[in-house]
Amino acid sequence: MSRDLTGDLGVELPPGVGTDTPVFVISVAATLAGMHPQTLRQYDRIGLVSPGRSSGRGRRYSARDILMLREVARLSQEEGINLSGIKRILELEGQVDALRARITELFAELEATQAETARREAQLHASYRRELVPFTPPGEITPWRRGGSSR
Repeated sequence: MSRDLTGDLGVELPPGVGTDTPVFVISVAATLAGMHPQTLRQYDRIGLVSPGRSSGRGRRYSARDILMLREVARLSQEEGINLSGIKRILELEGQVDALRARITELFAELEATQAETARREAQLHASYRRELVPFTPPGEITPWRRGGSSR
């Protein structure tokens, strides 16, 4: 479900670097998000946007993190939502994304199961013996013949 976010970000990522790869240091991320670095630190402390960490424990932001920071700013400034409300909105959006992914998985599993059922049904039908067997409907009288054969 990953989509290209570089157009939304305004920065082209190097080849092989995904939108979830933490590559931006806090000063660059703050500039790209239009915020002060201290704001990013505060958001990290309260768990609003949690960046990855480098081996030296420095914060590293991904393109997706920067877009999330921009969304936090929009919700706060344009919609007037407080930070706890924004945190809840982001959590719910994450749950919706996870549920959509699960639905996609379940549909794929359903299609595979239906295909397997159809395959087994065709295999079963192919195994039927195709012999003609005399059939007399109920209530119809069959003449009896000497020798035990009815036909």
